[in-house]
Amino acid sequence: VYISEISHAGVRGALGACPQLMAVCGALVLYALGLVLPWRWLAIAGEVPVFLMLFLLCFMPDSPRFLISKGKDEKALKALAWLRGPNAAYRGEFQRIKESVLKANRSLTCSELSDPYYYKPILISVFMRCLQQLSGINPILTYLEPIFNKTKVILRGGYDAALVGLVRLVSVLVAALVMDKAGRKILLFISSALMLVSSLSMGFYVHFTVDVNNSTNLTMTADDIHGDRVNYLEIIPLVCIMLYILGYAFGWGPITWLLMSEILPLKARGTASGLCVMVSWITGFVLTEAFLPVV
Repeated sequence: VYISEISHAGVRGALGACPQLMAVCGALVLYALGLVLPWRWLAIAGEVPVFLMLFLLCFMPDSPRFLISKGKDEKALKALAWLRGPNAAYRGEFQRIKESVLKANRSLTCSELSDPYYYKPILISVFMRCLQQLSGINPILTYLEPIFNKTKVILRGGYDAALVGLVRLVSVLVAALVMDKAGRKILLFISSALMLVSSLSMGFYVHFTVDVNNSTNLTMTADDIHGDRVNYLEIIPLVCIMLYILGYAFGWGPITWLLMSEILPLKARGTASGLCVMVSWITGFVLTEAFLPVV
């Protein structure tokens, strides 16, 4: 929400992909560090960007839209000048923001939730976040190394995970560059198609090649697996997972975050965004916990 409120309309789509992009960058760095660091130092390394963010936020202004909604027009104008630069034509944008805030400055009431203007975008946003999690991205990322070990991929699990993180980063970068040109809907179609093909391929591979009697044993180590002779068909799971991650990061990953800021009415944006995130992570938690018993 903060990014969408401080960004210019011309680059809002690309900047809307930034949360997903930064998450992917962090995952890639931790995957790479996991190859050389023990888990305790890896946990400490994960705290570095948190402290960096806290430090940098001390120098960031509140969003102009938020300041205007609190009646702090002068601070909002200064914040917009800082964000756009002193030579930019920011006063016209300030007036447009002020007009939109004044139109939606009242709190959302229960009676207004029966209005399609409010409940339709809220339901769409919640449903999109549920579908994002139901794609299975969290269980796959959580059990990435055990999945690779169980399917006997040629490379060791740690290297596979780092390679998948790199693919994820590249795909999010591409999505950020083409999002405003290609449109959200076509990217979601492409993303869904890639994830469907990769999931079906992975399912067929596991069904016909992996020993079904041990299919739920995801605690095997890489040393247990890679002592066998090399079978180059074992690269198929790696390709399937890479294609799946490519599809997710190309559309369903960043676009669901961006849609919340684009389709939710301003009056309901704060509360509805929190609801979407809560529903999303509850769904992700349930799926991750249910993954091992199901498979």
